[in-house]
Amino acid sequence: MTTTVATPNSPGSGPAAAVRDAVKVYGKGNTAVTALKGVDFELQPGGFTAIMGPSGSGKSTLMHCMAGLDKLTSGTAHIGGDRLDLLKDAALTKLRRRRVGFVFQAFNLVQTLTARENIELPLRLDGEAPDATWFNAVVTRLGIEDRLDHTPTELSGGQIQRVAVARALVSRPAVVFADEPTGNLDQTSGAEVLALMRAACDDYGQTIVLVTHDPTSAAVADRVLFLFDGKIVDTIEAPSADTVFERMRALSTGSGGGER
Repeated sequence: MTTTVATPNSPGSGPAAAVRDAVKVYGKGNTAVTALKGVDFELQPGGFTAIMGPSGSGKSTLMHCMAGLDKLTSGTAHIGGDRLDLLKDAALTKLRRRRVGFVFQAFNLVQTLTARENIELPLRLDGEAPDATWFNAVVTRLGIEDRLDHTPTELSGGQIQRVAVARALVSRPAVVFADEPTGNLDQTSGAEVLALMRAACDDYGQTIVLVTHDPTSAAVADRVLFLFDGKIVDTIEAPSADTVFERMRALSTGSGGGER
């Protein structure tokens, strides 16, 4: 039976998220490192994008700046119609809680809270209660409806990551940012989490951006964005693990290609 649920919280009709001429510099003077070098990039609503690149290419920096976890040195980052650098701290915090979902490799669950309490936490911090229909649809689709009263210490690694995915989805965010979300999981559990994220995109219209080093994981996405030395150098639509692997092999040899 198909459950009808509301679409994600994505005000406006433009991109779900974007960066314009994004530059990020760490440090000053002779020790300065430029992680992003004028990146322009959009996430369209309902799309699933993977970001790949060699270590130090800027992929996690790009995601963190898009999500409002870090600030650009110059250029702009946007969630829906909101330009992040124009928001005061309180407004930015509220935006991250309500319109941005996060799934991290380290899970970041509160060990003293139950799975249900962890899932509801972003909304509760904002003084809101979750929509019961949407909450039930998410936890049922993730297969954790019988584990909601358990704390993280009573859950398997795969179950913990499912709770983290549920927490990211339950507020119906504009965008879910996932940074190596399967890095601590075995192959089977990792494949299940990726399939569930794919389903969130296909079934719920969720916008997802995934940072990964794994071509097989990236192949779950609609497109793969490649970063090299802080610049976008290529994009593959409808990727396969083989095409992603070949492009990453070219990047690892230093042949980054032309910026796009």
